[in-house]
Amino acid sequence: MEIKQQLRKQGYKTPIIADIHFTPNAAIEAARIVEKIRINPGNFADRKKFQVIEYTDATYNDELERIYDRFTPLVLLCKNEGCAMRIGSNHGSLSDRILSRYGDTPLGMVESAMEFIRICVEHNYHDIVLSMKSSNTRVMIQAYRLLVNHMNNEGMDYPLHLGVTEAGEGEDGRIKSAVGIGTLMEDGLGDTIRVSLTEDPEYEIPVAKTLVERYAKRKEHDLIDDISISPLHPFEYKSRDCKTVHNIGGDNVPRVISDLSMEEEINPDTLLQVGYTYFKEEDKWGIGDFACDYIHINKKKIDFKIPGTLGVIQAYSVWSANKSIDIYPEIDVKQYLENSSIHPSLNFIYATLPELSVDLLSKLKCDTTAVLLIDTNNEHGMAEERRLFMELINTNCQVPVIIGRYYNSLSPKSLQLYSATDIGALLIDGLGDGIFIAAEDCGSLTSVNQTAFGILQASRTRISKTEYISCPSCGRTLFDLQKTTALVRNKTSHLKGVKIGIMGCIVNGPGEMADADYGYVGTGVGKISLYRGQEVVQSNLPMEHAVDALIDLMKEDGVWVDAQSFEAVI
Repeated sequence: MEIKQQLRKQGYKTPIIADIHFTPNAAIEAARIVEKIRINPGNFADRKKFQVIEYTDATYNDELERIYDRFTPLVLLCKNEGCAMRIGSNHGSLSDRILSRYGDTPLGMVESAMEFIRICVEHNYHDIVLSMKSSNTRVMIQAYRLLVNHMNNEGMDYPLHLGVTEAGEGEDGRIKSAVGIGTLMEDGLGDTIRVSLTEDPEYEIPVAKTLVERYAKRKEHDLIDDISISPLHPFEYKSRDCKTVHNIGGDNVPRVISDLSMEEEINPDTLLQVGYTYFKEEDKWGIGDFACDYIHINKKKIDFKIPGTLGVIQAYSVWSANKSIDIYPEIDVKQYLENSSIHPSLNFIYATLPELSVDLLSKLKCDTTAVLLIDTNNEHGMAEERRLFMELINTNCQVPVIIGRYYNSLSPKSLQLYSATDIGALLIDGLGDGIFIAAEDCGSLTSVNQTAFGILQASRTRISKTEYISCPSCGRTLFDLQKTTALVRNKTSHLKGVKIGIMGCIVNGPGEMADADYGYVGTGVGKISLYRGQEVVQSNLPMEHAVDALIDLMKEDGVWVDAQSFEAVI
């Protein structure tokens, strides 16, 4: 109370929120003082011991009665005091009861919240907002969508607070946040958002503002035709069925196309920016982890020998003069429908939704060489491109699709957020077999290329680097999270595909690391516990020895490799 009084005395009128875990009694006290409290259903009335419990319907109903008795006093107090409440389910802190009943699933997150929401409704208390946070973007998005579905079925319509928890730092944290939050905003969901970065808090707000303010420009976008029944799967990940053309589509990972068409000159140094290094003395190329799969050169030409793994895409008007077997043409719809002289194995057909005619669909269905390169000029571009995918699915056209987007005069950070929203929102629903970001005056070719790989990583469709699940700085953190994350990253960033959780405390740590291979969790001042999955393997290590112990654990498991810059190829 004294803190509130001092703030008000100094003229601060910002509402105060109390974030409550494990201690219902603290929530009771806070509700009398603050304007809003947040409770986590996973640990408000339950304790997590990672136990599997067998329930009958009767014994589970007994548990619901226990929760009712525990939660009702808080609901009534908030109602009387005019205190709002956020009921926030975290993927990482689902109770043993929920996990035993529903599993580690979006449905479990939703039911965890709905049990508490129903109690609020029974007492005619409606000053609530809901959140479904996870470090896994797929789980987070599916959980929010499923929550809305459940609320609609029960006649509820409460506001949503969006967030990707433990998103991490830097480029990875921003892209991951944009994929999760941006996808839901594209769905028309969300009333408030929180961007959680492993950085100083003042860096979070500009990211959130950039994501939100973009929608002010979309009021007059070109209309997109309605669809009566959506063929998509909003509550689960299901990749769109498509055929394999060359190394695109089918069971292949999504491909990355880098745009070199705006470069003044294309030479070996240009390729360095997209993941390829030429070793002149050995006359060999080195391939980095972020080496793109294709380069788009438009009407330009290549006058040097490129890596054998790299494909080149050239405008049809130039390609048709030589018909090089080593270069693949980009063909517009008119050229494609009128010409039969195309590449024998791979052709990129550039098209937008308005061009998706019956004739085009018919030819694409029969063409074993065609890959669709889609684009949009609509202010609401993601929705238009999603509508295009629906048309392909509903007409059973299984052509592979590269998601293309053009951006102009953006900062590198804005490009990350915009493209992660636009393209990530499609990938998260199993749509798209590759990415083509054409970025004019949006930063370096290197940063654009890395953004493409970051989007694939965040949408969990192609893993090209180590993934870090790290929490934002908060009052519970037991060590300098930013410095520690940087230290762990410095030692482990070359471990492609390994997921490492770096948690400041145990509130969400073990649970939020359910998806991680290894965990580094603060358990006391200067003390670290190491996890293999959700299993503690070393407890209360001195912090100065913990990173080396983590590396030793990886070596013991056979996942450690020494850092190498490149894989040499001819």
